[in-house]
Amino acid sequence: MNWNSYIKSYQSYLKIERGLSQNTINSYCYDIERLILFLETNAMEISPVKIQEETLQQFIYEVSKEVNARSQARIISGLKSFFSYLIFEDYRTDNPLELIESPRLGRKLPDVLSIEEIDQLIGAVDLTSNEGERNRAILETLYGCGLRVSELVALKISDLYFEEGFIKVTGKGNKERFVPIAEATEKYITIYKDQIRCHQTIHKADSDTLFLNRRGKKLTRAMIFTIIKRLAVEINLQKKISPHTFRHSFATHLLENGADLRSIQMMLGHESITTTEIYVHLDRKHLAQVINDFHPRKDF
Repeated sequence: MNWNSYIKSYQSYLKIERGLSQNTINSYCYDIERLILFLETNAMEISPVKIQEETLQQFIYEVSKEVNARSQARIISGLKSFFSYLIFEDYRTDNPLELIESPRLGRKLPDVLSIEEIDQLIGAVDLTSNEGERNRAILETLYGCGLRVSELVALKISDLYFEEGFIKVTGKGNKERFVPIAEATEKYITIYKDQIRCHQTIHKADSDTLFLNRRGKKLTRAMIFTIIKRLAVEINLQKKISPHTFRHSFATHLLENGADLRSIQMMLGHESITTTEIYVHLDRKHLAQVINDFHPRKDF
C-alpha cells in the first residue's frame, strides 16, 4: 500500500468510526499530504509503515520555519492521530511521534464583540435587497443561537421548532442538539423565509436548506465569512472577526448576564465543560461581581 491507500483507509475510519465532519477529515489529511510533499521534495521514498522519528523531526523542523506554534502543534497532533490509527490497524507497532513534544501554547481567545458592535453590524445590513433580509437573519441566528458556521449553513427548515421555542442543530460528529431560540431571532428568520426565500427558484437538493444563495443553493462557509467582513469594513470595525466571533460573543454575553456555564456548554454543543471555559473568558471585573453578588459572607 502507498501513502494514498493508507490515507483513504484513514479517511473512512475518521468518518465511520469517529463520526467526524468532512471539514475536520480534510484538515487531518492536509497535514499528512504536507508530510508527503516534504518526503517527495527531499527524495525520500519511505512508506508510512517504515517512517521513523528522525525523519518526522526533520519535517517538523522545516514546518516550524513556515507556521506559528499553534499550527505546528496542530500538525503534530494530526500526525500522531494518523500513526495511532496505523497501530490500531496493526500496520505498525509504534508511534514515531510519541516522543516528539508539541510547542507550549498560551490560551488564545478570539475578539469578542460588544453588544453595541453587534447592533452596528446588524444595523449596517442593506435591507433594500433580498440578500439583506437573508443576511440580517444569518447574523441574528449566529449571535442569537451561538452556532458554528458549519451548523448555520447546514440548518434546515425542518430543523425549526418555533412553536416549542427551539431549533435542532447538527454539530460536530453529526451530534444533534436542541438550542433555544429567542423571539427576535425567530421573527427575522420568518421574515426571510416567508417573504424572500419563498419567491426563489430553489435547487431540488436544497429544498429544505434554510439559507440560500441567489441561485437557490446552499450557502458556503466562505460566503458567510465574506458577508461579515464586508459589514465590518462598512462600520469601520477595528477588530479581526469571523462567524465564530458571534458564537464567542453569544457565550460571553450570556455568562456576563448571569447564565451558568453548564447551560452555555449545552447550547454550544461542547462535550467537555473545559472547552466552554476556554471559549468563555471571564474578566476580573466580572469575577469580582460574582463574589459580591453571590458569596454567602459578602455582607460580613
